[in-house]
Amino acid sequence: MGRNLAAMHRVHSEKGFGWHQNNTIGFIPQRNDWTANWTKFFTQQRIGYQLELARKRGGRFPQGDRLLAAIPHILANHDPQPSLVHGDLWSGNAAATHREEPIIFDPATYYGDREVDLAMSELFGSFPPNFYRAYEQAWPLDPGYDRRKILYNLYHILNHYNQFGGSYEAQGDRMIATLLNA
Repeated sequence: MGRNLAAMHRVHSEKGFGWHQNNTIGFIPQRNDWTANWTKFFTQQRIGYQLELARKRGGRFPQGDRLLAAIPHILANHDPQPSLVHGDLWSGNAAATHREEPIIFDPATYYGDREVDLAMSELFGSFPPNFYRAYEQAWPLDPGYDRRKILYNLYHILNHYNQFGGSYEAQGDRMIATLLNA
């Protein structure tokens, strides 16, 4: 599955980052307006949009605006290609056929940084180590992934706050603090 995911990520878009239509992540709308710049796309259409929704439902996220201003620095020197991504890749959205062929399903597809899929795959329990080894052999990750992973997973934590509330607010605040203090 790691090799197959790397092959899927090698499918690129000439239009930039986004998708031909908006879709959903869970039941929350996911904006996918075409954008030439990854940092702008992720800041506005992922973190900014989720923070806006969170504030409308009473979420505080007091350092949210500071984080939005810091994202260009966090993503500095990282210039990903617009790769076809699953968008919601966690162990609950992966399985194997009766022939043991790996499959992924329930996507929130768009063209983005390939690392968003790998980050999400580590958020709610990880895939087996051989998945990550196979991916790395097929297409090694860029330096700085460990910090970007926190940012990319913040999107999903904010989305979970917007869907379910509860402790996701505190988890999101901790992730924001980690990103701002790194």
